Amino acid sequence: MFGRWNTVFKRFRDWVKADVFQRLFEACSDEPDMEVAMLDGTIVKVHRHGQGAKGGLRARPSAASPGGLSTKILALTDALGSLVRFVLLPGHRHDSIGVPPLIEEVTFGRLIADTAFDSNALTAEVNKRRAKVVISQHPARSQLLRIDLETYKRRHSIENLFCKLKEFKRIALRADKTDQSFEAMIYLAAAVINSR
Repeated sequence: MFGRWNTVFKRFRDWVKADVFQRLFEACSDEPDMEVAMLDGTIVKVHRHGQGAKGGLRARPSAASPGGLSTKILALTDALGSLVRFVLLPGHRHDSIGVPPLIEEVTFGRLIADTAFDSNALTAEVNKRRAKVVISQHPARSQLLRIDLETYKRRHSIENLFCKLKEFKRIALRADKTDQSFEAMIYLAAAVINSR
């Protein structure tokens, strides 16, 4: 029906290396509404034939946790919950490791995130940009910041994006052996979501 599997695979790998899927995502994406930006991450358990996230932002290859290998998708979305950027991390790495490349050269009015992103460094960076911090505060923080709770309620939009991405079996199962192929599939899934 589709031809020989290795021919299809080689074509897919050629397209991955040529960033075809990323360009497709960009073509299907509208100009993001960055009045509000949202950060969050989700864990994807690696399929038994996958390898888990490694390289790039990762200091070392994925280590197996008690639940096995996992990959973390850390995403930045716009006010409508549409994907703007993402990075892959090993599942055991802290979310804050992937934040700098996500917000680099991105202008936004407010940044919404959950407690995992509550850090003095991120708060200082957002304040330096003259944007508003809407990050749920860690209870152990010595000086709690006041946040706009009405704005924080909009955080469900990024959770909805992760639910839509995980409707795609290849994303939910993390069956791709390489980060590059998995990233391509995320771009393709996001392009499909944006075109609906």
